[in-house]
Amino acid sequence: METADLGMTSGRRLIRRHSLTVRLSHWLNVLFMTVLLFSGLQIFNAHPALYWGQYGADSDPSFLSLEAVEEGDAIRGVTRVGGLSFDTTGTLGVSNVDGEPTARGFPAWITLPSYQDLATGRRWHFFFAWLFVVNGLIYLGYGLLTRHFRRDLLPTTDELAPAHLAQEVVDHARLRFPKGEKARRYNALQKLTYLLVIFVALPLMIATGLTMSPGFDAFAPWLIDLFGGRQSARTLHFITASSLVAFVVVHVAMVLVSGVFNNMRSMITGRYAIQTEPKP
Repeated sequence: METADLGMTSGRRLIRRHSLTVRLSHWLNVLFMTVLLFSGLQIFNAHPALYWGQYGADSDPSFLSLEAVEEGDAIRGVTRVGGLSFDTTGTLGVSNVDGEPTARGFPAWITLPSYQDLATGRRWHFFFAWLFVVNGLIYLGYGLLTRHFRRDLLPTTDELAPAHLAQEVVDHARLRFPKGEKARRYNALQKLTYLLVIFVALPLMIATGLTMSPGFDAFAPWLIDLFGGRQSARTLHFITASSLVAFVVVHVAMVLVSGVFNNMRSMITGRYAIQTEPKP
């Protein structure tokens, strides 16, 4: 985050908040992660169940599954989580394809391609996964060389104080956002969340994805042992991807409620407007 002043207008000060590298990597990640999500769900549909350990055959117990259950001449979708089951006909397990109820884990509208095709889904997923990794490495190198992480994302000791964090949680819950000079910088919750995504969630998603590749396992067989089996890696990959989707949903919601135009402008042009305090 850069905060060079760009001038004042009608009680507002324009600052340069994001560098070109940060903005480009952000929008490329939007594209890459969208394709990865939709193609990943296509791959998941080939066997819509999650296991832990070395399991994964059809007869092995799963702790999560999206199933199609026959009931006479009809079928219904059932989502099972541990010992609980939910009727999810129309969305999970069974959804309409060309007007007919069809057994599918996730519905056609959220998979890439929309029709069931594991091979094509894998090609889309692997191609964009490597683009995602390259883009991430460029951003990581930029962040280290320019001290972006230390300057903009590393919380201070005062920001990590329990009382300060609790107050920020309350402010977010009440949709109270920083104004004036405080809006120049990310708050502690933002810093901690971004650091968690950049240095924990994304590396974990990449590592578990590589663990599921037999070709990469031949190069680094220790990855399978690290995650307790290929099926465990698949489960962690799914959970991590789901947590990133949740992060994006919250992120977009915060953009909407804190000022769509100002936030979008800052991520497109780098210019962000902060309110200036009136002079006494």
